[in-house]
Amino acid sequence: MQNLKMKLTQLVCASAAALGLLGACTQKPPAAWSGYAEGDYVYVSSPIAGRVEGVAVRAGESVRQGAALFNLDASSEKLAEKEAEARAQAALAQANNLGSGKRREELAVTQAQLAQARAAEVLANSDLQRQQQLLAQGFVSKARADDAATAVAQARARVAELTAALQVAQLPGRTEEIFAQRANAQAAREALSQSQWRSGQKQQTAPADALVADVFFQRGEFVGAGQPVVSLLPPANIKARFFVPEADLGGIQMGQAVWLACDGCGKPMAAKISRIATQPEFTPPVIYSNAQRSKLVFMAEAQPSAADAVRLKPGQPLDVRPDVAPPVQAK
Repeated sequence: MQNLKMKLTQLVCASAAALGLLGACTQKPPAAWSGYAEGDYVYVSSPIAGRVEGVAVRAGESVRQGAALFNLDASSEKLAEKEAEARAQAALAQANNLGSGKRREELAVTQAQLAQARAAEVLANSDLQRQQQLLAQGFVSKARADDAATAVAQARARVAELTAALQVAQLPGRTEEIFAQRANAQAAREALSQSQWRSGQKQQTAPADALVADVFFQRGEFVGAGQPVVSLLPPANIKARFFVPEADLGGIQMGQAVWLACDGCGKPMAAKISRIATQPEFTPPVIYSNAQRSKLVFMAEAQPSAADAVRLKPGQPLDVRPDVAPPVQAK
């Protein structure tokens, strides 16, 4: 009897030891947090109102950066651009004209007038000398000689006038006039640039590689300034949003690696925590977990790689685990 008790005691001790060893080897699985995929959509619009002339994409297709998305009627902007271009050319021509003096033909007219005035001066001098000789001989009156002297003075004044006019004609415009006209030419060029910018804004392209999420307007419809025509979802804008219980908050930090798993996503994907909310909130009903309902949680976000992000759909439920070991692949 005593031997039986001893054997039972040894068996109980051995079982307890085995159970204790098993408990020591069994690790508590890492916490899993519930969340969902979130997307930051890019709404492409034109800053200028107009009628939709064409839409080059459809919802659900992928586009590359720089691909045409849509264009609005730009007839008015193109006419304004031509007008601004003509004004710019006119202002530039006026500025160049002020800096070059008069034309060669205009200078030739002034030069011919100066030559005629010099010839008249020579003739007046000859007549004055002749009248002075006749006056000395007593053949003419002093008044006649005075008239000849006056004619010489007038001829000399005319020569001086035309000489000065020729010099002025060869000079460019005054510095202030040239500066003002060049400023006008620059203003005209800036107005042309504005018109060209307005024309360019009527055609919009994809700012990055993305999925076309939706098309809000079709050809023939009128779009207001700043009203989105197409929405895009770049892979870099897809992220995981999950909620961490207050008790687990001390175990996460910015840049920490996590694993994302979802139904139908294939193997789990790696991501890094990119945001941790600074204020708590109660678990919203969108979280698909009854166990976490009405608990105080902190919202966090994790960013997967662009290659993995395309596997996620905004609104899709996710399981998020810290990067201790990859979770079991979802079915």
